[in-house]
Amino acid sequence: MYCRTKGSAWRTRDMHSILLTNPIALLAVILGSTIIFILFLQPRHLSSSPKSDSMAARSFVLWLYGLGDSGPANEPIKTLFRSSEFRNTKWSFPSAPENPVTCNYGMRMPSWFDIQEIPVTADSPKAESDVLKAVQNVHAMIDKEVAAGTDPNNVFVCGFSRGALTLASVLLYPKKLGGGAVFSGWVPFNSSMIEKFPEDAKKTPILWSHGMADRTVLFEAGQAGPPFLQQAGVTCEFKAYPGLGHSISNEELQFLESWIKTRLQSSS
Repeated sequence: MYCRTKGSAWRTRDMHSILLTNPIALLAVILGSTIIFILFLQPRHLSSSPKSDSMAARSFVLWLYGLGDSGPANEPIKTLFRSSEFRNTKWSFPSAPENPVTCNYGMRMPSWFDIQEIPVTADSPKAESDVLKAVQNVHAMIDKEVAAGTDPNNVFVCGFSRGALTLASVLLYPKKLGGGAVFSGWVPFNSSMIEKFPEDAKKTPILWSHGMADRTVLFEAGQAGPPFLQQAGVTCEFKAYPGLGHSISNEELQFLESWIKTRLQSSS
């Protein structure tokens, strides 16, 4: 787990010790976890040609970040997707509104929806009404891009920690999308919600990645995802990462790039 100290330097700290001494420090912990991987990513030299670029269809990647983070802080992620298939990709890193967060004693911070407790477990309380409000905002972003001419099959919603919002957004959208990528997320609603999933939404493939050493959103919370999706009739590819805490690794992002590439629809 990475957190930012006074001098804006990154250092590793144990999440449990942070929460014991200062629960409010969760904000700084989450803030750094999504982008520290950039320091270690080795450049990849990928060839492209005018022909391959012209065949790349317009696509849209919507990235939702974790508690207390900001959209602009996550924008460097897009620079890592260097394959020619992404030359016509529009990226969006929206910032969440400030809301009181229960697990941080009601402190207001950028948050898509409320979280009752940390760590999040498979049995943690569900903030369904809050999640559904946030889903409406995400759907509005998707609708705007589809109206601008992007094929819904080339729309991908990704989310770190708030991967729970990614899951809810794609499963409640009225059309099949290109895919939803959940990083260190959890199921944000009860099984009774399954009957509200549109049939086309159930055709959207899900990639679920989770660190086995995650102490913020426990691995057990991630493991509860595939059985839930199987019950709903949704295809899910689950990938576990030994030793990874509540952060995104280079390996996860490299796999995400290839996962999206195989699902992009070529321009006609």
